[in-house]
Amino acid sequence: MEAPLRRWLDSLRAERGASAHTLRAYEHELSALSAHLDAGGRSLMDASLGDLRRFLASEPGRARVAPATLARRIAAVRSFYRWCVDRRILATSPAARLRPPRVPRRAPRFLDVDEASNVVERPSQTGRLALRNRALLELLYGAGLRVGEAVALDCSDLDLDQRLVRVRSGKGDRDRIVPFGPPCARALQQWLIERAPRRDSHAVFLNNRGGRLSARSAWRITRDAGAMNGVSDVHPHALRHSCATHLLGAGADLRAIQEQLGHASLSTTQKYTHVDAAHLLAVYRSAHPRAAIDGGPAGSAED
Repeated sequence: MEAPLRRWLDSLRAERGASAHTLRAYEHELSALSAHLDAGGRSLMDASLGDLRRFLASEPGRARVAPATLARRIAAVRSFYRWCVDRRILATSPAARLRPPRVPRRAPRFLDVDEASNVVERPSQTGRLALRNRALLELLYGAGLRVGEAVALDCSDLDLDQRLVRVRSGKGDRDRIVPFGPPCARALQQWLIERAPRRDSHAVFLNNRGGRLSARSAWRITRDAGAMNGVSDVHPHALRHSCATHLLGAGADLRAIQEQLGHASLSTTQKYTHVDAAHLLAVYRSAHPRAAIDGGPAGSAED
């Protein structure tokens, strides 16, 4: 790994509190760029705009790079070279003129209330693993946790009496306190009785060997629970999206949902608003002072 790349990754970790997932993704993209440049006798420090464009256009074994993948790759490259300019390692950034493609905005995948209830209440496995899986699924849906946040939980992060969970070092390295409901509390209590004590691990969710459950395993557990209940394409983020959508549908404020999910920006939370337009319309008509005024038929010439 080239020295500037290592220093950049260290700065992301120390100064910006980048998550391990973000660091791995950025390292992967820039290492791939470095290898591409090295094959042509160049390095990260003497790359041109043309070199970067050729790298971005290359995708061995695939006919076309997805817009979201390309946008992520460009963001990583631009961030690295912007850092090099800020640190005066380079005078100008060869990536300054790179522009990401427009990424189609898709509605978040979410389950209806009955589907979500079936998935969390009837996991695919039996016995003690069923207790673990139900507790995990209840937290993903009931508290809206990210899968990485759920598997990173320690037993000391849970307050079953108050029905609260402390999420430490969430996305953006932000801690938050998140509530959950009685079904989740019961599922967690049943699992913790079965779990304790298992080896020296402090983790809430353990694998068969007594170590911390991985995010990959949590994805599989969620997918299998969906398949078990006839619901396709279920993944941890679908349960998180469902949590937000159902909160909104029941009248929760966007700011409250933002805090629940741990979004740094309200604009991130707003992506859930278009999935429940009927609820928003009802709120508007009941709450806005101009909504109840009868101004004549809709669709007038002034519309």
